[in-house]
Amino acid sequence: MRFPREALLELEASRLAPYAQKAKDTRGRKHPEPESLYRTPYQKDRDRILHTTAFRRLEYKTQVLPGWAGDYYRTRLTHTLEVAQVSRSIARALGLNEDLTEAIALSHDLGHPPFGHTGEHVLNALMQDHGGFEHNAQALRILTHLEVRYPGFRGLNLTYEVLEGIATHEAAYSPGFKPLYEGQGTLEAQVVDLSDAIAYAAHDLDDGLRAGLLHPEELKEVELLQALALEEGLDLLRLPELDRRVLVRQLLGYFITAAIEATHRRVEEAGVQSAEAVRRHPSRLAALGEEAEKALKALKAFLMERFYRHPEVLRERRKAEAVLEGLFAAYTRYPELLPREVQAKIPEEGLERAVCDYIAGMTDRFALEAYRRLSP
Repeated sequence: MRFPREALLELEASRLAPYAQKAKDTRGRKHPEPESLYRTPYQKDRDRILHTTAFRRLEYKTQVLPGWAGDYYRTRLTHTLEVAQVSRSIARALGLNEDLTEAIALSHDLGHPPFGHTGEHVLNALMQDHGGFEHNAQALRILTHLEVRYPGFRGLNLTYEVLEGIATHEAAYSPGFKPLYEGQGTLEAQVVDLSDAIAYAAHDLDDGLRAGLLHPEELKEVELLQALALEEGLDLLRLPELDRRVLVRQLLGYFITAAIEATHRRVEEAGVQSAEAVRRHPSRLAALGEEAEKALKALKAFLMERFYRHPEVLRERRKAEAVLEGLFAAYTRYPELLPREVQAKIPEEGLERAVCDYIAGMTDRFALEAYRRLSP
């Protein structure tokens, strides 16, 4: 038995919820091209994203703890894969398009520079007089301009809906793209946004505990963690590795369940019967519900105070700032230090933007090595 694209499109349309974005209803691609014989448009997009240079580089880009802290901790790549897993779990339960959800999830962090959010803040400050820097906008720039893999166009020529999902990520439109993507985005895009917050909160907690920067007894400050520990019979005064994994797993399950139930309730109350109705709705429909949202905010506040602002994390952040500022200063002052293919982009992109794109594409270790070579 074979399932060509036409059969897959019909099968998908027959089983998805009315408010899901069907691949057969895609707004298409900027550049017309033949579709695959055995893949839907969103499956094709997902595969293109997986094969990009930018996706491979995520393996060596910081999530919170730098790569030299140890091999166990999340990188930007493993975080991306975890967001994809959480997103698909929620999408499947709600009857959404899993292929579209996965494509958006896999591409949502492609624009992150080395050293996590520290890198983003540094590049944005350095680029203030040249258009700024924001990782969602950079992801779109990668997907539509910087990745050159096909002879007929720049970028990956992805469908409108995948690009829309990046532009509307984090409930705030990426700079320069709002006129192209009005509305709330698809429910698939909203689910990825919500899943990102769920995944990084749960897994940053795991990494902080594993690294010893968070201590089990501190978790009593978070009401939800205390309740989950009590429910599972865990002792927060001592939390061995297996118990830590149980706690993180239960935490993820709590938020995923809350997301499914609250989003379903909001969709039912809104009465939306199409993906377009979701876009036009006055507010976002993917949500956690009041109690779970309050719990997530408390967990994020705890992580901000106890983990993200931990002296060890801040010390590494200062190192990252020095590296990126040093690279930017050297390359803009002495463009001849840039690789020739980057120099060739300066007339079209401008010096600062060409340098910014080059640095943003670096992995942590490549940036450190480049900085070391520039140092006297």
